[in-house]
Amino acid sequence: MAKTSWLERNKKKALTVKKYAALRAELKAKKDYAGLTKLPKNASPVRVVNRCKISGRRRAYIRKYGVSRLTFRELALNGLIPGVTKSSW
Repeated sequence: MAKTSWLERNKKKALTVKKYAALRAELKAKKDYAGLTKLPKNASPVRVVNRCKISGRRRAYIRKYGVSRLTFRELALNGLIPGVTKSSW
């Protein structure tokens, strides 16, 4: 499980992105790059990290399912993800 502080920091970044989204779009449309630099760093959507919904892990994130590879494997083996079966050949 990821540290709670990391998870909260990521949530805070997501809220900041949401808050400044309209202003960022407006400044980008005007091509006012000086105005964009005056916005907070965390207002950029690139700064938000994809994290596993269950464990909070940021590495090996599977975007389609919203979980890390480790969590995905556990859920798939327990049959909790519909349509996913273990392959064998």
